[in-house]
Amino acid sequence: AAPPGRLYGNMAAPGAAGAAAAALVQYVVLRGDLVRPPRSWPLGAVVAQGCHAALAAVHAHRQHPDTRAYLELGGAMRTVVLEAPDEAALTTLAETLKQHNIDHEVWTEQPENVATCLALRPYPKDQVHQHLKKFKLLK
Repeated sequence: AAPPGRLYGNMAAPGAAGAAAAALVQYVVLRGDLVRPPRSWPLGAVVAQGCHAALAAVHAHRQHPDTRAYLELGGAMRTVVLEAPDEAALTTLAETLKQHNIDHEVWTEQPENVATCLALRPYPKDQVHQHLKKFKLLK
């Protein structure tokens, strides 16, 4: 465990800095229609899509201070998995995020060329939540 007053590595994180790092969250938005008929993908395949998207977003934005701080949280990392009803909703969300300059990655499964998932880089919740609040937790 980190010593008191230290949140990650050798970087002191007192007060507001520690609170900001603790508030970082990575949002992952999976298509819910993939697990229901007529598609009915295996659960493991859908989970893999979320993993691919999350890793792609973290990798693409690995130099961003929020991403670095999020990764340093280790077991305290917070990820929220939401459900988009279908590919159209996922595409619309991606466009909205792009318009608001919110860093994200869309995972497109190959060779089918099907957009399955979207993940944001880690952000403070209050910076991105308003664009995601219409999506429910994935069930």
